[in-house]
Amino acid sequence: MARRVRAISHEDQLSLVEHLDELRSRIVLCAVVFGVALALCFWQNNLLLEIAGGPLPGDHKKLITFGVTEPFTTTITVAAYGAVILAMPVLLYQLYAYVLPAFSDSERKTVLPILLLFPVLFLAGIAFSYFVVMPAAVNFLLNFNDAQFNIQVRAKDYYSFFAMTMLAGGLVFQMPLAILAVTTLGIVKVEQITKNRRYAYLALAVLAAALPGVDPISMLIELVPLLVLFELSILLAKVFDRKRATGGVAEPST
Repeated sequence: MARRVRAISHEDQLSLVEHLDELRSRIVLCAVVFGVALALCFWQNNLLLEIAGGPLPGDHKKLITFGVTEPFTTTITVAAYGAVILAMPVLLYQLYAYVLPAFSDSERKTVLPILLLFPVLFLAGIAFSYFVVMPAAVNFLLNFNDAQFNIQVRAKDYYSFFAMTMLAGGLVFQMPLAILAVTTLGIVKVEQITKNRRYAYLALAVLAAALPGVDPISMLIELVPLLVLFELSILLAKVFDRKRATGGVAEPST
């Protein structure tokens, strides 16, 4: 496997079988890395569960389970979520290494810095969700009309909500790269995005409402970074568009 998973240059001529063989080798390597990360996370499952339960208030730290198998299956699920995050840098590197040979040297200088922002923005989204969104959402939901309910938090439901919130935060923070990609490829002009900014704000509000967290507090908290990221995306797209106009950025090849 070490011989097959190697860096491929833009000048290398590979057959379809060789491309598929390289893809298979990288998928196997990713599966091995994920398996190792899963074993590590399961070994440290107490630490993971403690971190995931951090946003909960003190009187709800002890989560409840139903059935004989639920503690085990819930622990495995949390370990799998942790393994995905832990293995993400390696998984993204394998994706980059497989795709980058399709670009010329000049295109690679443009694309590589953008691709390297994927894990950075993903981790930034997770951090924002963990330290900002989750505490506010949990505090609001657990205290809403609490005098009328005997509120008990089920482990399976909470960890699912926690994982979806973390994943959604990591994905929505990719918006600058998505906008930069469609403008760089010429699918949408920067002027079109700027001109229709008010419709974009409406779409972002709908997106914030669709994200995990049904309360208005978490929706507003999630909407603020979306608006900031959108404006940052426009700024980055204008910079790249200006560099392309002056010849500093290569036009994408067919």
